[in-house]
Order: sequence, then structure tokens, then C-alpha cells
Amino acid sequence: MNNRLHIGEYNGKKDRIKEIESLLDKESNLDLICERNEIEFKINKQEINFRLTGNNKYYYAHQCALFQEYVWNNGFGHITSDMIKNETGVCFNEYSINTGYNQYGRDLKRFNSKQEMFGFVIGYNMAIENKVK
Repeated sequence: MNNRLHIGEYNGKKDRIKEIESLLDKESNLDLICERNEIEFKINKQEINFRLTGNNKYYYAHQCALFQEYVWNNGFGHITSDMIKNETGVCFNEYSINTGYNQYGRDLKRFNSKQEMFGFVIGYNMAIENKVK
């Protein structure tokens, strides 16, 4: 399963988010907020290769996007950011985080469940956030 957006589609969604943000600055509108959340979810979910459901799907997709951005720029453990960029980034699978676009790439980390993976990603992001401050 490859959820990656084509560059034109990605840029169109980013432009729509900017347009919605400018409209929300003028007035609060629930429909616009929901549309913005769905667009951000689709962008953030690009590298997640399993189904996200429930109320936390937006949060989990956002946390994975933050993790991916940090690893893309800084590497992970012994795997440098250049190695990750050469293997076309990072993807999230049900039991692992890998380089590339599917579960057959180089493992960054393996897990027993997707909940365990989300716990790791959220904890890693919080540690990085606290380290930066």
C-alpha cells in the first residue's frame, strides 16, 4: 500500500490549508476546521502503511509525521539522514518503522503491535521536544 501523494496533489492540499487558515483568521467555521483536519490527515498519513481509525487517528498521523521529519533531518541511531534520504524516507508499518516505502526496507525499529509503535513514536517526539527547549 502506497499512500504517497503526487507532488501536484500535495502542493494543492498545502495551498488549500493556507487558504482555510486565512479564512479561519476572519471567522470560526466548523466545516472549514473539519476540512483542514482531513487534509492535514491525508498529508500526514502518506507514510503510514496500515489503517488508522477512531478519534486518535489525526493525533497518531501527526505524531508519525513529526517523527519522520526529525529522522529525515537528523538520522536515527547508526542510520544517517543521507542514508534515509537515499532510501526515499521513512514508512510506518503495523510492526515496524522502516526506511523506504514498505516493510521490506531497512528496519529502524520493530514492535509487537502498532500501539507499541505509537507509544515509542510519541515518547521519542516528547523527548526531542524537551531536549530542544
